[in-house]
Amino acid sequence: MTTFHANSHRTGRCAKSVLFVVYPNIVLLDLSGPLQVFTHARETPQSEPHYRTSVASLAGGAVSTNTIIRIDSDPLENWLNQNTVVSIDTLVIVGGDGAIDAALDPEMVSQVAQVARKATRVCSVCSGAILLAATGLLDGRRAVTHWEDCDLLAARYPAVNVETDPIYVKDGNIWTSAGITAGVDMALAIVQEDLGAQAAIDMARSLVTPMIRSGGQSQFSADLIRQSSDTDGLFTELHRWLTNNLDQQITVEVMAGRCAMSPRTFSRRYVATMGVPPAKAVEAMRVEAARDLLATTDHSMKSTALRCGFRDQERMRRAFHRTLNVSPSLYKSQFRL
Repeated sequence: MTTFHANSHRTGRCAKSVLFVVYPNIVLLDLSGPLQVFTHARETPQSEPHYRTSVASLAGGAVSTNTIIRIDSDPLENWLNQNTVVSIDTLVIVGGDGAIDAALDPEMVSQVAQVARKATRVCSVCSGAILLAATGLLDGRRAVTHWEDCDLLAARYPAVNVETDPIYVKDGNIWTSAGITAGVDMALAIVQEDLGAQAAIDMARSLVTPMIRSGGQSQFSADLIRQSSDTDGLFTELHRWLTNNLDQQITVEVMAGRCAMSPRTFSRRYVATMGVPPAKAVEAMRVEAARDLLATTDHSMKSTALRCGFRDQERMRRAFHRTLNVSPSLYKSQFRL
């Protein structure tokens, strides 16, 4: 059995502390992804690392993961010693199958709640939201977890406003993120909040991450959903063309022509394969493109509507309400990076 010693990474005196809370049977990537971000993030390439990272568990010592690797940790009580001034800038509750048992452990829940009250910012990765919810800190707040656990979170903790789609949600000083790699997205967003966009971009490049994703992006990859519906690739080239030409006028006749089919045959085969009419699919792709622009750029509402083929803001507003049940302006205010 391999043990990874990650209980403390120290930097300069002014570094902000980030404490990761683990328990038996965590998902290793839920810890290692955000841990990598916070360990190496810095304001400029010449600066010292901005964060000081530590890992803690209820009893301390080696903690199992869902891999062959065990994680070394300090006892949580080290951060509760009233005789020692221990500041916590960011607390991160890691996810994993063990979160369900951890949330039923009164001592674990109590210590996490006490540590959270000492923290400036409190976060969870994946199913870590279940343990965080057990402390009551998510009551009345918007929160997200891995899509497979959203129903469980909502059923066990009805006071939590569970959202099923975003990759991460910030509500006040509490951040929650969806499954596994979404923890990296959340950590990068926190780096951006603390150190600015360039520092987050530099960190993303270092990780060879394709982009910094806003919290408003969906847990469910639209491309993957389309691919899973169209396993034979009948409309792959059409979808690729649509993605790059959403600003154009797109009719059933145009799409049918690109597939070398009559409009009637195309519509019938598209619905049979994709499960939605062609026009509905195009609208969904336009909403996907628009929400990414609203969350990651400074384009105006009018410019965004035109770039995504809505022709005007009112059409975009109606499409957002049909697809996301929210207005473009509210979406931008919630998820703007």
